[in-house]
Amino acid sequence: MSKILENITILDLTRFFSGPQATLLLSGMGANVIKIDDPKTGDPSAFSPPFAGPNGVAFHKQTDTDMGLAYLKRARGKKSINLDLKSSEGHAIFLQLVKHADVVVDNFSVGVASRLKVDYANLCPVNPSIIYCSLTGYGSTGPDKNLKAYDLMVQAAVGLMSVTGESGSPPVKTGSPISDAISGAYSAMGILGALFHKQRTGQGQEIDVSMADCLFSMIYDEPFDCYQQLGIPQRQGNRIMRFSPFNVYEAIDGWLAIGAATNRDWAELLGVLGKKELIDDPNMMNVGWRIENNATIDRIISNWTQGETTHSGLEKLNAKNIPCSPVRTMQEAIQWEQLQQRKMISSLVNPLTNATVTASGPGFPIKFSKTPADYDTPSPIPGEHTEALLASLANLSKEELLALIDRGVIGNFQSLVTKP
Repeated sequence: MSKILENITILDLTRFFSGPQATLLLSGMGANVIKIDDPKTGDPSAFSPPFAGPNGVAFHKQTDTDMGLAYLKRARGKKSINLDLKSSEGHAIFLQLVKHADVVVDNFSVGVASRLKVDYANLCPVNPSIIYCSLTGYGSTGPDKNLKAYDLMVQAAVGLMSVTGESGSPPVKTGSPISDAISGAYSAMGILGALFHKQRTGQGQEIDVSMADCLFSMIYDEPFDCYQQLGIPQRQGNRIMRFSPFNVYEAIDGWLAIGAATNRDWAELLGVLGKKELIDDPNMMNVGWRIENNATIDRIISNWTQGETTHSGLEKLNAKNIPCSPVRTMQEAIQWEQLQQRKMISSLVNPLTNATVTASGPGFPIKFSKTPADYDTPSPIPGEHTEALLASLANLSKEELLALIDRGVIGNFQSLVTKP
């Protein structure tokens, strides 16, 4: 079966996580994603630690064929060419590629694409139907648009660190770079919307995505601006201000996450706890009172969970359809049968050895009933498709390609592979 984005060509100028996450999702839906990297440096993640190779994963290269683990995850399903956009010849070749493309994606700092003359203003005359997605830390407008940003700074800037953790604790970020992942997903969604618009109208457009905007839009459903008025601390730990109970509770051999979003859930939970008499207490059946007295509610539940194993506790809670889960370690989550059956754990292949490595990556998270979606090919050898794609899309002869390699305008991928 055909994939949804077959015949859609995307020129990928992105680096690190946010941009590659966007193009990874699009490649999983069948887009022809062409990574374009500088022939002098290549993708910075391709040969950066941690490395994965024949001898396992390590912070130092153990063999000449070790590659960056992040690259093996994020470049799946993509093609790779090396092209110097700063040179006049390289820029001219890029414009030839743009004529055949549907989308260009970058996550340069604000102003870099303009200086390279690869921004929407420069590309639109070449291909008026081009869709250009620019992903930056704080967006292309506003007083802080030029500030350099990584996930840590974005989480700090939009307030997420101030509300994560327990009350009275220092600021703390989430366990993974969530602003990168979210902005990558939002960028992919924006590109899909622009492709739909183009299909209806024939028009391309520019998409301006900010990591800060994306993360803030995700967290601000929570009424943080009302917490002071409600008399509750900004940091709620594992609790949520709309439900009680909603927390993690220690069992004999681990931890259980338990929540009650309705009074029916709470009444069923009281039955499991052996506290059915509390159903007759009007305070206990008032969710507002329970939220204001979370500590009391948590003690009642903890007194029960501390006498249960995670298995026995889950068995009793699930029998009454009470929302619950064990607190799995990441290794336990990777082994979880639910994720395994839904093909969310994907083997990674090192293209230099054409063999799987002792690490895995996430599978494609959206399941379509009519069209497949997956990362069908491993990450490419850096620059692997340079000559073939430039011959077909830029109409360059073998002689022209060899001359461009000699001048350093395009890269012979072997030169990057052998870099220390």
